[in-house]
Amino acid sequence: MAKFYITTPLYYVNDVPHIGHAYTEVAADVLARTERLLDKDVFFLTGTDEHGQKIAAAAASLRIQPKELADRMSARFRKLWEKLNISYDRFIRTTEKEHENVVKEVFQKLYQKGDIYQGVYEGYYCIHCETYIPAGQLLEGNLCPDCKREVSSLKEPTYFFRLSKYRDILLSYIDENPGFIAPTQRKNEVISFIMGGLNDLSFTRRNCAWGIPLKGDFTIYVWFDAILNYLSGIGYLYHQESFEKYWPPDVQFIGKDIIRFHDIMWPALLISLSLPLPKKIFAHGWWKIAGEKISKSKGTVISPDDIISEFGTDPLRYFLMREIPFGADGEYSRQAFIKRYNSDLANDLGNLLQRTLTLVENSFNGKIPAFSGSWDERLKKECLSLAKVIPQIESLKYSAALTEIWKVIGLANRYIDEKSPWRLAQKEAAPILYNILETLRIVALFLKPFLPTPSSEIAARLGVAEEFKKWNLKDIRWGALPGGRKI
Repeated sequence: MAKFYITTPLYYVNDVPHIGHAYTEVAADVLARTERLLDKDVFFLTGTDEHGQKIAAAAASLRIQPKELADRMSARFRKLWEKLNISYDRFIRTTEKEHENVVKEVFQKLYQKGDIYQGVYEGYYCIHCETYIPAGQLLEGNLCPDCKREVSSLKEPTYFFRLSKYRDILLSYIDENPGFIAPTQRKNEVISFIMGGLNDLSFTRRNCAWGIPLKGDFTIYVWFDAILNYLSGIGYLYHQESFEKYWPPDVQFIGKDIIRFHDIMWPALLISLSLPLPKKIFAHGWWKIAGEKISKSKGTVISPDDIISEFGTDPLRYFLMREIPFGADGEYSRQAFIKRYNSDLANDLGNLLQRTLTLVENSFNGKIPAFSGSWDERLKKECLSLAKVIPQIESLKYSAALTEIWKVIGLANRYIDEKSPWRLAQKEAAPILYNILETLRIVALFLKPFLPTPSSEIAARLGVAEEFKKWNLKDIRWGALPGGRKI
């Protein structure tokens, strides 16, 4: 059985989960579910990033210990993923002992190789972004180029990673592996940044009590700590069988704000460790309101919990995957959400299912009519052509995949309107209703990764709940719906 290893970034526990976190997580879940429906052995890793000065500061402001804040916020992420029906295989926390041990061992490996060395860092540090910033990248007023907050000047002993050593190696690898960094505009950004020169990166902090300790008063730099979860999460250095089974990642999902760490520092670390690089690192865009990035300070954070409480889990999953092409920035509005909900889910899909089942109930005593007559060749052809949705999902073209599925739903709605089976005798109505019911069965199967609960409910309404659990995307055929089955 082929393996498939998927990761999300670790979510920082300084604040509550928002719609951007949900977006990444649902995207990874859709891919994981699709690959399982193709009979692959999937390992889906997610979790929380729990060390660093920012966590210590947030905990201090609440007058609690950092570990208490991490426990509290990590639980909130796990609770939201439960609500969103996220099918992860492991939820890792960077405060786990196994992870901390792996980080320390990797640090020693790199030190012994000579890729980590002692020196003195003199420059600037953004606590909010937990990022070292060269003076040439600062905005006017000593502001961080990413978060626009004031940075701190810093001079302290440190351990550096020889990132500069890997400039040409990284450029060659990116050139030889065009699918490694995606989408294309992110790859171009990364190449441009590398071409500008890479500085060695400080991998430790001093006098930062909340982190993985080294000898003396050094702690591991939070980004070095967090990014190694992709290794520790599948057993690197302590469960070699699991690690060898799943490494390297097939797809790593990140937001576009962390591409430098994931597309430069991360592959350089792996090359230094003599490990194969991920097959694809995909950076998606941001959700915006009125053209601006969603921001807590501006009061524009969108709570997934609130949306789920009002509309349910699957409408949110659908909206996130349908509204914009994955990778681009998108505009969130309540009006757009409600329009998708009413138009696509309630009217197009829900209404087709409901009126078809009502006709079966009223005209055939609630039993699927045994097929007689002829297939509707257009419906059959379009349903079977949904196989093209599989490579679209695997290419992370989620919106395009859902558009193809909804084309078939739209065709079925037009078909039932044109044929008007409610006006026909039972004999003439039977094949028409069967064609629509079989369309709904196949549509439900392709919706399984996106809308796991509604797709199963459709199957149950069609009377094939048990069979639906076994059907996968490698066995798409027309005419599998058993006639005579009670809906």
